[in-house]
Amino acid sequence: RNRQNRTIKQILGHLIDSASNNHQRMIRLQYSKNLLFFPDYRQDNDLWIALQDYQHTDWNNLIQLWKFFNLHIIQVIKSADQTKLDSYWCDFEGTKVTLKEMIEGYLDHLNLHIQEIHELI
Repeated sequence: RNRQNRTIKQILGHLIDSASNNHQRMIRLQYSKNLLFFPDYRQDNDLWIALQDYQHTDWNNLIQLWKFFNLHIIQVIKSADQTKLDSYWCDFEGTKVTLKEMIEGYLDHLNLHIQEIHELI
């Protein structure tokens, strides 16, 4: 388990949740200048993991879902409208996060948890 007491399956599930939430934001910010009330799930990460029961999900299905969702995220990032990179949403603390910051943060977050998985293995 990592420092958040998550197993490898739960970490991977968390990354799927992150992909799902960030995908929505990345798309919506390309046609809406500001997302002031878009839900933020960060404060509910553990609840999302528990409700979806990632620990008891088939390992191969979990990996495939994560893999293909991220392949799609790569396409979304590659095709992002460069003129929309300053569009922003407000997180649950009221902090403005631009599309550019979100993309960079998503990739950093992904790498952080992949490194965690490597360390646990």
